[in-house]
Amino acid sequence: MAMYTISLADIIIKARTEVAEIGEEQGGRGNEERERDNEEGERRGDEHEGNRDMERGEEGQQQVAAGEPPPAAETSSSFSNTRGISTTSRGGAGSIITNSGGCRDRLTLLVFVVHILGALAALGFLGFKAIWGAIRGGGKQKRVVEFWVPPVEVAILVGAFMAVASAKATRWWPKQAIHTALWGSFTMTMAASIVMLSFSTPSTVGIGTPLLIFSICDGLYCCWVTRRLDYAVRVLSKALEPTAKFPDLAEPLYWLVGVAAVWTSAWSLALSGASSMEGLPVPALLVFMLVLSMAWTLEVLRNIGNLTVCRVMGLYYTRGIQSIPRFCFERALTNTLGSACLGSALVPMVEALRILARTLNLVEGEDEFLFSCAHCCFRVMEDAFHCANGWGFVMVAVYGKGFVSASRSTLDVIRRRKMESLMDSDITSSVCFLSGILSGAICAIIAGSFAKAYHMEFTATVTLASFFIGYLMTRISMVLPHACVNTYYVCYAEKPDNKLFDETIPNQLKEMSGGAHSTITVG
Repeated sequence: MAMYTISLADIIIKARTEVAEIGEEQGGRGNEERERDNEEGERRGDEHEGNRDMERGEEGQQQVAAGEPPPAAETSSSFSNTRGISTTSRGGAGSIITNSGGCRDRLTLLVFVVHILGALAALGFLGFKAIWGAIRGGGKQKRVVEFWVPPVEVAILVGAFMAVASAKATRWWPKQAIHTALWGSFTMTMAASIVMLSFSTPSTVGIGTPLLIFSICDGLYCCWVTRRLDYAVRVLSKALEPTAKFPDLAEPLYWLVGVAAVWTSAWSLALSGASSMEGLPVPALLVFMLVLSMAWTLEVLRNIGNLTVCRVMGLYYTRGIQSIPRFCFERALTNTLGSACLGSALVPMVEALRILARTLNLVEGEDEFLFSCAHCCFRVMEDAFHCANGWGFVMVAVYGKGFVSASRSTLDVIRRRKMESLMDSDITSSVCFLSGILSGAICAIIAGSFAKAYHMEFTATVTLASFFIGYLMTRISMVLPHACVNTYYVCYAEKPDNKLFDETIPNQLKEMSGGAHSTITVG
């Protein structure tokens, strides 16, 4: 009897266990079905929201075309509704988030923040040392502060003025701005080299000779790209047309130029403190680190402006939304700041090495070893360019991707449309680069002459620092035309049948398909 009782108890326990397992399985299936229903509902809601935003964008375009600007509240609402919208690129796979909420490339952002804190500490210490040494110590420190800092401060003011003037001139008169950048850079670098050579000191001759060589190369380049000027004017004018709908688009860039001027002013004072320290290795290392920090910081400021303009123009082309530049500027300072830091560190190096690799690849000699090395270097740089290119900032700004992922996606879209040669041969980046050279040469002439009139000892270093400052500050403001053209190309590659695009790019692609075009550009 006891045995039967135990068996019956085992059967009951086993049955309860099986029932519990069946219930858990059904419950799990129910949860999965509910999750799928929720995802489907969210997807349909996102699509519905995206369609409503597209209709609002089209209505806004019709109102603007009819001369009726959309209300400010509606514009702000349209921008805020882009958070979480899903949109499918024409050649892409799946949906892409238009406005990602998280911060990308956080490790690079952390490194940049640590660098800024260290730079602030160094600038404060070295600046205090320079001022205190000039007040109490006298001697070399006093001469440096008295005769080196004022000409550099003059160069900062001239550089800020040239930065604003260059951006405004390019926006208002694209054709004249292109010719001025090309031939003005040649003229002013030649003039700067003559001024430096006329001072007849070893240090000034050492600066004037490279400037003379560069001016000659610049003149040859201007003659070489003459046949590309018509298309450059057309595409730049077309890319700048929508900026009339955003009258305050350049304001964030002017704020960035102001921040760069303040930072550069503190940097020049700290540089004077570092140069007067005893012992040759210490000041040389400090000066090198300060120059490197200055270059990265101003390049980050430039790409913050780049992301701002790309965001405004990208949403206009892809969604038909007239967003507020201030909001895009705030987003560039928060969500995509890490991508700006990473791109600022990688793109200049990759672009420079890529130009060098392409130049070496054009040299085909009988030396098989050198020929193989050139081709190997070219392939390596092409792989690096696929992971870090300036065009990737467009997808970083519009879709909130990380910089490396955005660079890859952008280049894949461009190559799918067979537009890489066209974008490489466009001289807009060269025009922006030479605008910086023009500004740097003007700053070098003014500050160098100022230093020569007061103290000959600092003429060479003042001239070099002034050229560096003028170039970097103008590059910040000239990101406006550069970003507009890049966004125009990338958005066209994503959706060529967009009504906002004309036949400028297709006609040029047809023209290029009939002949070979070299693709070496500078900047």
